[in-house]
Amino acid sequence: MNFKLLDFHIFGDERGSLISLESNKNIPFEIKRVYYIFDTKNDVARGKHAHKNLQQILVAVSGSCKVLVDNKKDKKTYELNNPSKGLLIENNVWREMFEFSSDCVLMVLASDYYNKDDYIFEYENISKFKD
Repeated sequence: MNFKLLDFHIFGDERGSLISLESNKNIPFEIKRVYYIFDTKNDVARGKHAHKNLQQILVAVSGSCKVLVDNKKDKKTYELNNPSKGLLIENNVWREMFEFSSDCVLMVLASDYYNKDDYIFEYENISKFKD
């Protein structure tokens, strides 16, 4: 399957908690770009695209949102509401983020720099997942 939920190890004590994200360790690729989405209204959907080559991990570092992922073989909706969990989305997977809580901050780790030519905006153009 080219999408799955990852559990990140929490380091913590009486002072609080910390999660460390490291390229090619608990993140299965080299991180080349990090961005975050915030201040998104509850009735707004984001994403609505796939990528030809890019891999991403989505983490709700605050608040919550839902993410629909679809590779034309498997389709699933995840609720991201815990900063110790990340949703790995590999290439050729359609994604839509929606139902953002008012305090949602959705951080995205990407395997490559921004490239407008890597986007697939037409669902019918994503490649069918091969076993």
